[in-house]
Amino acid sequence: MFSSVSKWAGFVKLSHTVFALPFALASMAVAARADRGWPGWRTFGLILAAMVCARTCAMAFNRIVDRKFDKANPRTAMRHLPTGEISLASALTLCVLSGAGLVAASYFLNPICFYLSPVALAVVCFYSLTKRFTDFTHIFLGVALALAPIGAWLAVKGNFSFWPVRWPMSDNAVLPILLALAVVFWLIGFDIIYALQDYDFDRKQGLHSLVVRWGPNNALSAALLAHLVMWGLLFGFGLLCGFRVAYLVGLLVILVSLLLEHWLARRRSLKWINVAFFRLNALISIVFLIVTVAEVVFPFNFGR
Repeated sequence: MFSSVSKWAGFVKLSHTVFALPFALASMAVAARADRGWPGWRTFGLILAAMVCARTCAMAFNRIVDRKFDKANPRTAMRHLPTGEISLASALTLCVLSGAGLVAASYFLNPICFYLSPVALAVVCFYSLTKRFTDFTHIFLGVALALAPIGAWLAVKGNFSFWPVRWPMSDNAVLPILLALAVVFWLIGFDIIYALQDYDFDRKQGLHSLVVRWGPNNALSAALLAHLVMWGLLFGFGLLCGFRVAYLVGLLVILVSLLLEHWLARRRSLKWINVAFFRLNALISIVFLIVTVAEVVFPFNFGR
């Protein structure tokens, strides 16, 4: 049983849920600020289920549509579908069931989440097709993951409201939009770094990315710029929320992590790219969640 669970978790890279989930939970905490960051166990469980189902559906779809490229690429040739460890029918079943799971979780959250769930599924799956026709595939991935904080906000609030405008903000829909934009630029940056691994393969296969279009060095410069914009958006998010000490410390950790990530990426070693891609970005998202929740739950101790 454990072997089977491990196999399927590896198939959809379940560990990579650590990228988007903390931003969704941070958005949830801010949306539920009046209740000290906790919307209740039912809402929390449904948000978690919706996130896992959406990501599982998207990853299964990615593995299905990219299986021929994965088989031809030495870096990915040992993945589950190219080796036959998981059958195509099983992968399709997982994709459909997880998509249905997202719709079901959204139904029990509120009407707006339910009505928008098919749109969310279309967006998160569409990314996997974009490298066939556009160099800006990284933006589509960013948009897909940016749905996480917006979806969590809607799950708690049940609507988008931009009024009244006051500071610090707690109910204004500007907050999840800022967070979503930060996720977009964050993803653009680290997906460019990840694409460095397949630069030669993508060129030969006619696949698109900014690394192929601009070359590794120029693409890395664009990635650094994207990450600096992301950091600025996180700063603006904290400012509008009225966050102070804990959040500023977290922002400093995030900035150091981003700079270290780019220093490692410029070495262009597969080992170091993987460190920059997974460990540092996981640290960034987890630190952001911790300091955001600290400011929401303990405002007098940490923020005021």
